[in-house]
Amino acid sequence: MSPSPAVAVVVIGFDDISHVADAVRSALAQGPAVAEVIAVDDCSTDGSGALLDELAAGEPRLTVVHREHNSGGCGTPRNDGLARVTRPYVMFLDSDDELPPGAVDALVGAAERHGAEVAAGLCVRRELPSGREVPWQPELYARAAVVAHPARRRRLVQDTLCVNKLYRTDFLRGHGIRFPDGRFVYEDFVFTARVLAAGPRMALVPDPVYVWHVRRTADRLSISLDRACIDNWQSRLDAHRTAVDILLGAEQKRLARAARAHFLDHSLRMYARELDLRGPEYRAEWWTRTRGYLETFDTADFELAPAPGRVVGRIVEAAAEPCDLPRVKELAARPARLLPPYAYAPDGTPAWSAELPQVSLGHLLHRPVRLLPVAVDGELRPGPRGTRLSLLVHELYGRVADAGPRSVDVELVDRERGDVVQRRTAAVTALPGEQWAATLLLDLSALGRAGTWDIRLRLRFADGSHRDTTAHAVRGPGLLRRAVVPSRRHGVLLAQPYATHSGALALRTAPGLGGVVSVVRRRAGRLLH
Repeated sequence: MSPSPAVAVVVIGFDDISHVADAVRSALAQGPAVAEVIAVDDCSTDGSGALLDELAAGEPRLTVVHREHNSGGCGTPRNDGLARVTRPYVMFLDSDDELPPGAVDALVGAAERHGAEVAAGLCVRRELPSGREVPWQPELYARAAVVAHPARRRRLVQDTLCVNKLYRTDFLRGHGIRFPDGRFVYEDFVFTARVLAAGPRMALVPDPVYVWHVRRTADRLSISLDRACIDNWQSRLDAHRTAVDILLGAEQKRLARAARAHFLDHSLRMYARELDLRGPEYRAEWWTRTRGYLETFDTADFELAPAPGRVVGRIVEAAAEPCDLPRVKELAARPARLLPPYAYAPDGTPAWSAELPQVSLGHLLHRPVRLLPVAVDGELRPGPRGTRLSLLVHELYGRVADAGPRSVDVELVDRERGDVVQRRTAAVTALPGEQWAATLLLDLSALGRAGTWDIRLRLRFADGSHRDTTAHAVRGPGLLRRAVVPSRRHGVLLAQPYATHSGALALRTAPGLGGVVSVVRRRAGRLLH
């Protein structure tokens, strides 16, 4: 039996005429459970408002709200829509995203069965144009659950999205829960903190309930993707600080601590991986502002965070200016890689470096092997007789030798689709100087299209343990250069090993003579300009 028409969906948009109709239709297509869709046009100039009016003329459930002035953010139009809601439940939808079939039924059904003020489900990030889907915070939504109070499941602070949730309207209004108005970036952080601080009973469902479209090649990047300006980082700091203050003000200290730990593991690592893409002024300013914010954290906040983010935070805290950025980037990667040199503090315990001995790495002496940030150097040399992958495994304070490296599994993964297109296994051989080597051949001739391919490793040890990781891309003469190799499908294939933003070894290919010519032309054009 379908739920009664109890839900309102608030759709917000600004100058998004290409997508807003699809978003609205995805809400209307949810069926009879959706009684009203309130589309708030934030003073668009591209005809979005007129398009919404046309849709509303033939759809009695759709109401269009036209703002007279652009708000500069997402919070104000959502508040405008919330003020118009007349139904017991409300959801929020952005104009460039969509609700998958059955999303509303799953959420409102769970809310009513369990008497929950909030129901939440799985959000899927869909990379466009490839269509590859990556679940957001999948551990939270692995199975159905009812949480009597957010403090009983601190991981809830990690899901800062407002759009994959259904809320009782009277719960939001009774607690005065609104979005920050105006141009407040990362308004979801604050709204979600206000919701959690009010202590709702929450129902979690494993169903996909929201599709977040990630358009990295769009002319206008979304706020969450436009990270090249220091103002974006400052906005993130401000939003996170506000969210933590809200939780502390509600005496939810456990949630506030979990939010700070998540900041170290998620936000700090994400931006640290990109520091070497920025200029020296940005890096210096980012370092200074981050140090200022970390001064508000206490020891327990750091200790609750997973080790890589905790160590990155301690490095920023300990150093007055940016330092060791290549190693910081690799440690901030997922999975983390700790590159040599491996230093010791005066007391003989592992430390980040001789210059920063106060940043302890003592946890590495007892971490499970599967979590160790083992460093593997990788060199990929495409050639006419095969593409040789050479791997060099580094010791890590005696832990690698104790585990006993035996072999390495290598997977070549299509980044757009997530498919494993090739697997190889090679034995690991001990070398002098506490290192281990492996060499194998990859067959690129069968790759059928232009693409980007990630290289994933699984190190296997004599004690039965393993470590999943990636290879650090070694730079040097003759490395990371384009090469033309034979292809069974296309005659020739242009292959280029390269380092990702996090320093991992990966591969790009362009098949056929046409692909080779187009890449050469683009390169020549860049040189001319």
